[in-house]
Amino acid sequence: MGKKRQFTNKQNPFAKKKRDLKERGQAESVRREKPYEDIVRKNESFEAYYKHLNVCKPEEWDEFMGKMQSNLPVTFRITGSKSQAHTLLKIIKDQFFTEYRRAVAEFRESGEGVVPEPKCLTWYPNEFAWQLELSRKDIRRSEPLYKLHNFLIAETGSGNISRQEAVSMIPPLVLSVEPHHKVLDMCAAPGSKTAQLIEALHAGGDALPTGFVMANDIDNNRCYMLVHQAKRLASASCLVVNADSSVFPSLKVKNEAGELVPLKYDRILCDVPCSGDGTLRKNPDIWTKWNMGHACNLHGLQYRIVKRGAELLEVGGKLVYSTCSL
Repeated sequence: MGKKRQFTNKQNPFAKKKRDLKERGQAESVRREKPYEDIVRKNESFEAYYKHLNVCKPEEWDEFMGKMQSNLPVTFRITGSKSQAHTLLKIIKDQFFTEYRRAVAEFRESGEGVVPEPKCLTWYPNEFAWQLELSRKDIRRSEPLYKLHNFLIAETGSGNISRQEAVSMIPPLVLSVEPHHKVLDMCAAPGSKTAQLIEALHAGGDALPTGFVMANDIDNNRCYMLVHQAKRLASASCLVVNADSSVFPSLKVKNEAGELVPLKYDRILCDVPCSGDGTLRKNPDIWTKWNMGHACNLHGLQYRIVKRGAELLEVGGKLVYSTCSL
């Protein structure tokens, strides 16, 4: 018999046209986006709106705006549930931070600028969270800093370290999760807070926790990011679900008498969708897009999500509501 001729999408003129349009659109999108260093970090509407709301004292306004216009420091935390966490902390402090300080001293002596030393976030337990004020230029011009950068990337991939903004670490910390808690993260993607909740669940050591973390997100694609985060920690006590958190379904479980009853959660995190204008230091392009409507349009959705969270909360439980907006 003759060999069958294979017909692929590449030979299909309609598929080719669709592919060309997609590639052209992506190219135009890339051309439209400005590099972060070229963005003017100023927005008159933003300043007028938040001045009117008195988000800070008038005498602190210039300092507030100066911080908002500066780059975000690098922050990371060591996975506290790992048995080798304290050993890893010792390696970082004794080896990498020693070299870091030597590089900083050389910068200062040669007149190449001042780079702050590593800063421990003292409010985070066990000295497991640190802040580094490094630019890409600093990393490129110093071998010790470049080695530290690569080390953090490698350890993040293996689940020993999580690179996470300092403010993002606070809501899971406030929840005070314990190994027996039933935890719901209602708007979980991309998953840095979920990872922190899983770590807290495993804080009891090697014993398998009796509780769990249920991580939900409405966006199916972002749920894959949650799965990736959970895989890093290799936890059997996490499940990822894809639902609208404002109408999150009521699940049924058996009680001690064998009766089906609605599942209630001991801890709930509502990190709701928002304008994101509190992330200006990380996402400078918000300076070019922000308007007052962004700050108000999501209020109804935020209310519905936290209301549903309150309905699902166990009596005596704890719910934390957070946003990354001002």
